[in-house]
Amino acid sequence: MGRLEAGVWKSGWAKPGASGAFERSVTRFREKSLVAERDRYHLYVSYACPWAHRTLVVRALRGLEDAIGVTAVDPKMGDDGWAFSKDDPDVLFGAQFLREIYLRAQPDFTGHVTVPVLWDKKRATIVNNESRDIIRMFDTDLAPLAKNATVEFVGAPENLRAKIDETLDAIYAPINNGVYRCGFATSQRAYDAACTELFAALDHWNDVLGDQRFLCGDAMTEADVAMFTTLLRFDLVYYAHFKCNVRRIQDYENLWGFLRDMFQRPAIRSTCRLDHIKTHYYWSQDNVNPTRIVPLGPTIPLDVPHDRARFSAR
Repeated sequence: MGRLEAGVWKSGWAKPGASGAFERSVTRFREKSLVAERDRYHLYVSYACPWAHRTLVVRALRGLEDAIGVTAVDPKMGDDGWAFSKDDPDVLFGAQFLREIYLRAQPDFTGHVTVPVLWDKKRATIVNNESRDIIRMFDTDLAPLAKNATVEFVGAPENLRAKIDETLDAIYAPINNGVYRCGFATSQRAYDAACTELFAALDHWNDVLGDQRFLCGDAMTEADVAMFTTLLRFDLVYYAHFKCNVRRIQDYENLWGFLRDMFQRPAIRSTCRLDHIKTHYYWSQDNVNPTRIVPLGPTIPLDVPHDRARFSAR
C-alpha cells in the first residue's frame, strides 16, 4: 500500500501492532463546507473502494454528475500505491500516481494516500479525503446544484440527522471497518474478536430491516449508502478473501433484500464495478493473497426480484 513520510514515498504494507489488530489511519484533510459552484470540485475515486464508492453513489443519486468531475484510479494497486490508468487519466494535472495530488496540496504530507479525494480547482488544494464528510457536503452544501432533489434518497435531512449519525457510528466499527479488521488481522485473537462483532452487528441490522425498508426508517439516507457499499463487496470478496465466512449476505433474508433493493436502482447500479472490486482486493492486497490470483467466481444474483417495496405501501 505504501505511504508518504514528509513528502517522500515509502512502499510496503503497514506493520500491525503487537495485538495483531488492524488500525485504520486517520484522514487528514477535513474541511467541512463546499461552495455551490458547478465544476469547481473534482473527485478522485476507486470503483473498488467502499469508502470512495459512497461518494459516487450520492453524486449519482443527487444528479451531480455535471457539477463534479470524476477520475478513477486503476483497480490494481502496487508498490507505488493508487495509480492512474490510460483508460481514465488524470485530467487535471496528468499525474501518474494519486500521491502526486496529495503532494500538490501539501508537499511535506505524511500519511496514507487514500480515496476518495475531493480537489478544489479554484483554491488548488484537497478539501477533504473523508467519505463521510464528502457525502454530507454533496447532499447539503451542493443541494442548489442537484438535479434529483426530490428522489427517494433523502440524504441527511435535519429532522433525521441525529439518528443518521448515530446509525453511521453504529455500523462503522463492526461492519464497514469490521471486514478489514477481520481481513488484516495477524493474530487469531484479533480476528476472532472482529469476526464475532461483525456477525453480531449483521444479525442486529437484519432484524431491524425486518420491520422497515431502510436503516433509519422508510426513507433512504446516507446510512443506507454506507451499509450498501460494504454489503455489495461482502459475498464477492470479504466472505473468502477476508475470512468473513460465518454467513453470506445471501443467507440473511432482510440484508439480502436490502442489498438488491439498493443495487437495482439505476443511479446506484451505474456506480458499481464488480470487476474493479474483485481485481483490486485479490490482486492488490498481496499481504492477504500473495499469489495475486483473482478467482473466477462467485456470481452474485443481484438482479433477483425483492419485496422491499412492501414497506413503502404501509
